[in-house]
Amino acid sequence: MPTPKRAADLLAERLYEAGCRHAFGMPGGEVLTLVDALQAAGIEFVLCKHENAAGFMAEGAHHMTGAPAILVATVGPGAMNGVNAVANAHQERVPMIVLTGCVDADEALTYTHQVLDHGCVFAEITKASFTLTAQGADTVADKAVGIATEGRAGPVHIDVPITVADSMAAPKLRRRATASATAPAGADLALAQSWLDAAERPVIIAGLDVIYDESHAALLAFAQRYGAPVITTYKAKGVISETHPLALGGAGLSPLADSHLVPLVRAADLVICVGYDPIEMRPGWRELWSPDEVRVIDITAAPNHHYMHQAGLSFICDTGAALQALTGAGAARDTWAGGEIAACKAGLAAAFPRDEPWGPGAVVAACRDMLPLDTVATVDSGAHRILLSQMWTCTAPRQLLQSSALCTMGCAVPLAMGAKYAAPARTVVSFSGDAGALMVAGEWSTAKEHGLNTIFVVFVDQSLSLIELKQRQRQMANAGVDFMAHDFAAIGRAFGGLGFTVRSRGELRDALTAARDADTFTVIAAVIAQKAYDGRI
Repeated sequence: MPTPKRAADLLAERLYEAGCRHAFGMPGGEVLTLVDALQAAGIEFVLCKHENAAGFMAEGAHHMTGAPAILVATVGPGAMNGVNAVANAHQERVPMIVLTGCVDADEALTYTHQVLDHGCVFAEITKASFTLTAQGADTVADKAVGIATEGRAGPVHIDVPITVADSMAAPKLRRRATASATAPAGADLALAQSWLDAAERPVIIAGLDVIYDESHAALLAFAQRYGAPVITTYKAKGVISETHPLALGGAGLSPLADSHLVPLVRAADLVICVGYDPIEMRPGWRELWSPDEVRVIDITAAPNHHYMHQAGLSFICDTGAALQALTGAGAARDTWAGGEIAACKAGLAAAFPRDEPWGPGAVVAACRDMLPLDTVATVDSGAHRILLSQMWTCTAPRQLLQSSALCTMGCAVPLAMGAKYAAPARTVVSFSGDAGALMVAGEWSTAKEHGLNTIFVVFVDQSLSLIELKQRQRQMANAGVDFMAHDFAAIGRAFGGLGFTVRSRGELRDALTAARDADTFTVIAAVIAQKAYDGRI
């Protein structure tokens, strides 16, 4: 007979079994047993300054380890502070276990202070929501891990009543077997193969499922076999090295990049969508092709309920298994006889020059040149994200982390911190606009407290640049987009890090040299002109 344990211990031990080694949050009295159980199971609890930042730190750790992210929040305002990060995980397909404390059901009948229905709030932004029971704790934990990680990943919420966390229960040790990868078969497979064999201008659009299926090698072999250039969503950057002749980089957010990529897609005679989730894309990619006029193969983890595009063949399966089933024998084929792939790649390089004397492009280029090739970069939402996502070359997946579906501000700093927690030997740099940095500057104190030597680059132009640009494009007066200058380097020093203000490539190189050798975090405030992104994104 298994030895009884606290329900919170059964939950924590299942999360440890899933590979989790860090949990992030801010405790209240209602989650103290949970924190104690996590620590006892070998999962470090990291005290953050805000639950929203904690959720992004948890996501950053997930991207380094592959294990589910863990966010811990207490009853009421603590849980509500985490809503944005959980909604982000839902749209960004991040497996996250959201642990919230709550008062017991009997107590809630007559006690209303801070009490609200957490499950109701989280229902729309999670794959599932559970209330933990003592005897069902082991089962709930296993269900949560399975639901969060299987199919198209996402967050799962578990509400933990105070006395349930401390209640004793015997482990059930129910563990479902992982489902085998499925692949196309039968007549549809044969039809898809005939389309591939006949294609003279195939193009691949690859998305996040390729990362979660770990099918990067299969994608590269498939692309080379059929001579198909690869366009990715922003979060799938690096699924094949962007130095490869067939790699055309990320798409869907930059009008400048799309002016080169969209015509290539429209010229294709076969479009192969591999794990492509158009939640990352903008309206310009909606119904970009008609399956009545061009052959389209869709390989995804979930059925097409988005209607952003349609396909002539749809396979709901593992992307790696599908690519292996579809990859024929023989030598690589010659396609795009007019040299369109090389021309597109050259056009993109010219559209995002790296040689400007100073400005946002110079900041990105200098950082990419000076930091190691396997650097983990994170980037916040804004004009700088569009520019950096086109200029930051990725040679492997998960080298550039961002919010590209929900596009939430304030994510870059905590994403970078979470990545550094989980991969302390990697160089980690975050890129924020000055407004996004102000949202989360308090977490620089957390970086100091935990000895993180993360590099934080802030683009300082005193404006919400992307919104200001849209305002001008609509011929509206300037309102609500500009703000005062702030000394970000001084803020970094005040929290115990290094701080530099730079206005040239030389000053930036000096700051990066100091940051690489530092045993604490570094804030680099790169001062650029307002409207510096005009014509660049």
